[in-house]
Amino acid sequence: MKKLEINMKEIHKNGFVLLFVIVIMTLISIVTFVLIEDSKTLLFQTNQAYLKAAERDLIASGLAWASLHNEDTEVFNNTVELDITKMPIQNSILKVRIDMPVGKQPQVQINTSCTRARRTLEHDRTYRID
Repeated sequence: MKKLEINMKEIHKNGFVLLFVIVIMTLISIVTFVLIEDSKTLLFQTNQAYLKAAERDLIASGLAWASLHNEDTEVFNNTVELDITKMPIQNSILKVRIDMPVGKQPQVQINTSCTRARRTLEHDRTYRID
């Protein structure tokens, strides 16, 4: 009888430890899932912020180029794709078109496209050159 009682105590002890391990593993799985979802959100927001910053840089570059060339008649009414390979913006395009409406200030059409991680941000807008 005594031998049977010892085995029952060990079984209860081992069962408690097994139950404890299962609960801990479940909690670790839940925490891992939450961290993965948060990291996906953070990565999305980081990529979006990168694209918006790249777009602002491209627009500023296009406006700077247009202000330097707004009196050059060779570029009027022609779309020029600027070389932006030296800029640290990968997978991007910058096109500038200077129009000179009769009796109005020169206008510049800036088209940009930036891509990062399956997301593309495109910009197409007209600005006045002072």
